[in-house]
Amino acid sequence: MPPHLNTARLERELAQLTVPRDTGRVVRVVQRLPGERRACPEVVHLDVEGGTLGDRWALGSLPKFAAQVTAMRADVARLLRQDEDYEILGDNLFIELDTSRDNLPAGTRLRVGSARVEVTNKPHRGCSKFEVRVGRDAWALTMRADWEPRQLRGVHLRVVQSGDVRVGDSIVVESRP
Repeated sequence: MPPHLNTARLERELAQLTVPRDTGRVVRVVQRLPGERRACPEVVHLDVEGGTLGDRWALGSLPKFAAQVTAMRADVARLLRQDEDYEILGDNLFIELDTSRDNLPAGTRLRVGSARVEVTNKPHRGCSKFEVRVGRDAWALTMRADWEPRQLRGVHLRVVQSGDVRVGDSIVVESRP
């Protein structure tokens, strides 16, 4: 595992990252498998009932539709991990799009590939696994009151129209509340 960055370096490097606000692209798609394994196919199907098909989300005893699909900025994931093995962070979509609350408030509708999703009001917080994978400083920074509105940990989405998502597909903000 690569070394974790300290808070000062994280703040400095995160402040320099820029991504589009209205139209971006999908960098990686991930299916979380049993036993902490990951699959990174070129295409996944997002389903209104099943979320990211093939993902363990649907295997839960009571799947939570407010956390059906998770998305995180790919540039932030790379920085926090300090490598390209960021699929371990546990998100389904790694994207090039501003995920801040100002840009993607709850209720925002996105077209991603041929699917349509909506940002939910469920906060996407880093769990203890996330802390181990990115380090205490990075985890704490994503939770800090002055950084939390940037939603660096990402956002939760629910599928409102089923469709396929491929690596390289566009992700477009269709409407904001």
